[in-house]
Amino acid sequence: MRISYRVLILALVFSVPFSFLKAKAKQKELPVFLADPTIFYSNGIYFLYGTEPNPEIGFPVLVSKDLINWNKPKEATNNGYALMKGKQIFGSTGFWAPQVIAFKNKFYMLYTANENIALAVSNSPYGPFTQKKIGALPSNTKQIDPFLFIDEDGKKYLYHVKLGGGNKIFVAEFKDDFSGIREETLKECISAEGGWEDTKRIPAPPIVEGPTVLKHKGIYYLFYSANDFRNIDYAVGYATSKSPMGPWTKNPDNPIINRLVIGKNGTGHGDVFKDEKGNYYYVFHSHNSESNVLPRQTFIVGLKFMSNHQTKIDDIVIDKSRMIIPVTHH
Repeated sequence: MRISYRVLILALVFSVPFSFLKAKAKQKELPVFLADPTIFYSNGIYFLYGTEPNPEIGFPVLVSKDLINWNKPKEATNNGYALMKGKQIFGSTGFWAPQVIAFKNKFYMLYTANENIALAVSNSPYGPFTQKKIGALPSNTKQIDPFLFIDEDGKKYLYHVKLGGGNKIFVAEFKDDFSGIREETLKECISAEGGWEDTKRIPAPPIVEGPTVLKHKGIYYLFYSANDFRNIDYAVGYATSKSPMGPWTKNPDNPIINRLVIGKNGTGHGDVFKDEKGNYYYVFHSHNSESNVLPRQTFIVGLKFMSNHQTKIDDIVIDKSRMIIPVTHH
C-alpha cells in the first residue's frame, strides 16, 4: 500500500495522468505473412486464410473489419487455426492454398496437402474444419490449388492444377454431393506459353497455377499466376471465356499484376473477393524482400472493369488507389 500511495502522489505532483501508470505496452504492428491467400466475407467480418510459413501444419485464420488491421480471433478455438493437421482431416505436410465458400448453411474449405486436394467442412468460418471420411479427392495424379466455382444455374466447377512436366490448370464439373469431380468432364484450361509466363530466371518447368474464377456480364474470367513462385517475375494474368469449361482467351495486356506494377518481387497466387460495398479486390502474396523469398507477405489491391469497345468484353485493370498492406498486432 505504501509503494502504491507514493506512486500516486508522484503522478499527481508532476501532472502525470494516472492512466499512464497503468498503461500496457503498445502492441507492435507487423506485416501479415500468409502466402496463396484467400479472403472470405461473412456478416461484416473479413476472414483471411493462406499458406503459413513453415511448418505448414494447417491454416491459421485472421479477421478484420477494415481489410487493414487483422487479428487472431478468440473464436478460433483450434489454437488459432481454422484447420490443423490431426486425426480429423487429411494431410500430414504441405498445407497450401485454401479456399472457403458458404453453401447451404455450411462452410467448405478446399485445400492442398501432400500434393493432393481435399475438402473439409465446418459450421463456422472460424473452424475447425474437419472431415467425416478422412481422405483426399479421388485422382490418379498429384494436384494442387483448388478453386470451386458455383455458377448461377447451381452447377459446380473445380478449377485446379495438375502436376507433372510443368503445372497446368484444369477444370471439371464437381459433383453436387462434394465428393469429387466428374472425371469424364475433365478439361485443360491453360498452360504456360513463354514470354512473361516463363521468363526462365530460375531452373523450373513451365508453370501456371493459382486459379480463381469470377463471372461478369455473362463472361467468365480466369485469373492465374505464371512462373515458379521463387522467380521475381511471378505474376498474375487472366483469360476469358463464354463458358466455364472454356475455351479460354488470354488477355493481351497480361500480366496485370507484377513486380513493375506493385513494386515487390514475386507477386501472385491470390484470390478475388468483394468488399461489403461490392467493390472487387485481389489478395495476393509477394516475396519477403529483394533478397529473400520467404516468408511471403500478403497484399490487397483493387480491381475494376473497363469497357473495351473493340472486343465487347470488359477488361480488368488494377486500381492502385485501393492498394492495402494488411497488418497484424502483437
